[in-house]
Amino acid sequence: MSFKTKIRFLHKWLGLISGLIVFIVCITGCIFCFHDEIKDITRKEWRLVEPQNKAFLPPSVLEEKAKEIVPKNKVSMVAYYGKKRSAIVYTYSDTENLYLYFNPYSGQYLKTENPETDFFIIVEYIHLYLLLPDYIGKHIIGGATIIFILLLISGIIQWWPKRKSDIKRSFTIKWNAKWRRVNYDWHNTSGFYIALIAIILAITGLTFTYEWVGDGIYKTFNFGGDKAAETKTPVIDTTTFKTNSITAVDKAFVQTMKLQPKAEMFFVMIPQQKGDIVSTGAYPHTLRFDQQSNYYFHPYDGKLIESQTFDEKSLGLQVVEMNYGIHTGQVLDLPGKVIAFTVSLLASALPVTGFIIWFGRRNKSKKKK
Repeated sequence: MSFKTKIRFLHKWLGLISGLIVFIVCITGCIFCFHDEIKDITRKEWRLVEPQNKAFLPPSVLEEKAKEIVPKNKVSMVAYYGKKRSAIVYTYSDTENLYLYFNPYSGQYLKTENPETDFFIIVEYIHLYLLLPDYIGKHIIGGATIIFILLLISGIIQWWPKRKSDIKRSFTIKWNAKWRRVNYDWHNTSGFYIALIAIILAITGLTFTYEWVGDGIYKTFNFGGDKAAETKTPVIDTTTFKTNSITAVDKAFVQTMKLQPKAEMFFVMIPQQKGDIVSTGAYPHTLRFDQQSNYYFHPYDGKLIESQTFDEKSLGLQVVEMNYGIHTGQVLDLPGKVIAFTVSLLASALPVTGFIIWFGRRNKSKKKK
């Protein structure tokens, strides 16, 4: 059995094993790709606000307003998504998580959103866990993603032309041929064209399943190093700890805005228990979760304990934190999303066209017998 024959055998059976999962992951990735743009159109009443020439309300004010609406829930984070966007207060309880939208200038309550019933969140959960318990679903998705990477590599090995005269034929689809030949050409050609970007999307997707993938990316770009040490949260002396002060949260937010005057998006993590500090983050672009700068404040007096701007982070950590943006295409704004959407759509067709090839050959073999 030749090398290419072995690769073909491996490619066939790996494809049959993982095909359905790969199709689901790619299709849900397509749907989720433009979720922000779609929601801005369909939910603009509570996602968008009229920008005003005034400061945002402090997080403590929005926190108190949220508690008036859902008194049984605790507040975990207050996020400001931009001058033209509503602020969101993230709350939780033993039974549910709720997102409360407010006008960041006036504090006007706009909407309560339950992520468990949100269409795009459900799509995201299918993409990540197949709606199974996360400790089960993520490993099924992770395993299928690893197989998908192997399929792309083995597919290129099979596709690689033996002779120079075959190069032109390998890069094109013979549209005037019979539909089975068109399907065969489409499978091979589209797989080759999207392979590199699809592998990048697959690897960045694996970081949501396996922590060792993110650690590997960190060490690759840093030529070693310890990610846990660089991302370690500061520890405070709890022996003199006093009750969390609302003033500290507000001070932390104001200081973060002063330290990052050009940033468009901010978040403030609310301390939940003794020993928790106030952590904040700033992003240079609205609805782009990369290039973040992080700050840590004392929960009593709001004094800055430690800062870590994006430029101060190691290259490895910068790449790891850009992972979501790379995976969704956000890192390149709209063109990046178009690329991610197109590659995901073409990738979703590979299991279908591959199955048609296998089924056709199987029936052909039966007829010969």
